[in-house]
Amino acid sequence: MAKIETLITFGIYLIFLMGVGVYFYKRTQSSEDYIIGGRGLGSWVTALSAQASDMSGWLLMGLPGAVYISGMSQIWVIVGLALGTYLNWKFVAAKLRTQTEETDTMTIPNFLSRKLGDEKGYIRTFSAVVILFFFTIYSASGLVAAGKLFESILGIDYKLAVLIGGFTIIFYTFMGGYLACCWTDFFQGALMFFAILVVPAAAYFHGGRIEGIESAMAAKNITLKIFNGGGKAEILAMISSIAWGLGYFGQPHILVRFMSVKSVKELVKARRIAMIWVLISLVGAIAVGITGIAVFKSVSELGGDPEKVFIYLIAKLFNPWAGGVLLAAILSAIMSTIDSQLLVSSSTLTEDFYNYIKKDVSEKEKIWTGRICIIIISAVAYAIALNPSAKVLSMVAYAWAGFGGVFGPAVLMTLYSKSLNWKSVFCGMIMGTVTIILWKQFGYGEYLYEIIPAFLLNGAVIYAGEKFFFGAKVKNLVRN
Repeated sequence: MAKIETLITFGIYLIFLMGVGVYFYKRTQSSEDYIIGGRGLGSWVTALSAQASDMSGWLLMGLPGAVYISGMSQIWVIVGLALGTYLNWKFVAAKLRTQTEETDTMTIPNFLSRKLGDEKGYIRTFSAVVILFFFTIYSASGLVAAGKLFESILGIDYKLAVLIGGFTIIFYTFMGGYLACCWTDFFQGALMFFAILVVPAAAYFHGGRIEGIESAMAAKNITLKIFNGGGKAEILAMISSIAWGLGYFGQPHILVRFMSVKSVKELVKARRIAMIWVLISLVGAIAVGITGIAVFKSVSELGGDPEKVFIYLIAKLFNPWAGGVLLAAILSAIMSTIDSQLLVSSSTLTEDFYNYIKKDVSEKEKIWTGRICIIIISAVAYAIALNPSAKVLSMVAYAWAGFGGVFGPAVLMTLYSKSLNWKSVFCGMIMGTVTIILWKQFGYGEYLYEIIPAFLLNGAVIYAGEKFFFGAKVKNLVRN
């Protein structure tokens, strides 16, 4: 059971987040405000909210836990994510901001359909189903992380812990929509950045500096080497880790940040802020896992769950008042992703389903439809999260691969092509979805991350569709 000082600090933070939701409740007047903040966000909020929503509970729980178990081999994930982050800001952000405004669209499914001329909405409908499926899993991973956090802090039953964490997130997202999400993400991103610097630094000195870390790692047969000469299996593992970077091109909750920025000019500054935040945060997460090895000699000291290493480090190394602030950083990592996922999912249901089923929907009805959808999606995610043995990192990995493998090639090719046929993209997206599911189902993901074959096959099908079946040149040949 946490000390009263920690609970007070933690409680004040939760009240603050809900207060943000109440604040923006009255400032949300239209569906555009609720879904993308009226396209009026500046560079700092755009950058920090994009990266905070990107780095979910896995940054402070999943990744440090994996490093605690296996050491520096996890560093390849950093390489992939850092590279993917940069390329996404560099080559997707500005074009997506411009083209979504030109097409008057606020969601990725609607943008793809309208830009590609899919008048019957096949892409929009299929995309919406994919988003709801993978985001429910993604949101569930966040609730699992929240449950583990509240369980550790409050000493309560895991299921009740998930409920408490989920209620806070749902409240401010329900009330304030996109603006509440972005501004809470801004504060949460700053807090995460602070914690990721302070905790590993304190653990480094407490654990005996580099000598203590090396000794503890040697005792566990863990090495600081990033490549151990393990042959084909290790090479595939390295490629799989780097391939996480491919996922960025298809993450709706990150892409929507580009769509909502005030102007394209803001994106250059935002990119610089985002890259600094990402690089330091990823290195810090690795450092948490490495220094945790020296502080906690066995997993049993972490309650049998390595993903709680950050939580236990805070409890061991900091006074209760500071501990409450730092524990709030873990909650920030969790919340900053779930709120975005819930909002994108509700936007998808509202804009890509409800708005097309029922015509002449008022702005007020759209907003309240979105709010009701948030509760429905949260309920399903909560049911999935009730399994306390679920691993945050594995759930995130599956959802991340789903979005990257299905939407990545579609978004890139749509942004950079002038005459792409919607049928080619639709077939590619189906191929990506089938590949993700079957690759995981048959266990091939143990050898090679499923995002790689899904991304490649998706892109190949789109290219083949344009070259041999649906492209403009093929149509001209048929006419002649």
